[in-house]
Amino acid sequence: MPRYFTLSEANETLQAIRPLVGEMLAIRAKILAAQPEAWDAIEKSAGNGGNQALSAMVQDFGRFDALVHQILASGAQIKDINIGLLDFPALREGREVYLCWKYGEDKIAFWHEVDAGFAGRQPIETF
Repeated sequence: MPRYFTLSEANETLQAIRPLVGEMLAIRAKILAAQPEAWDAIEKSAGNGGNQALSAMVQDFGRFDALVHQILASGAQIKDINIGLLDFPALREGREVYLCWKYGEDKIAFWHEVDAGFAGRQPIETF
């Protein structure tokens, strides 16, 4: 059973995990930037047992994985890892909805129906 957040609880949780999302996005960008070099390293290491760039990338993947698990452990749901989009399950009029936040936004300012997704975001004032 999911944890349901009030708006206040979701914003409190957001303050704790916002730095984690920022770090996750930074590591994602670093991994993507290193992708051409990493592919060469993977091809070369298949025959000779290793490469420093590849070892660094493995550490980045490990930290990325740890960040994802920390964020999920808070009860938030990662909806788009590319832009840092999170949903916080909440109840509105007895049904599940999501309080929605995207990295770069100051606080949770939108919500949407479970099946509406990001495109169906509505201002929090209507919550």
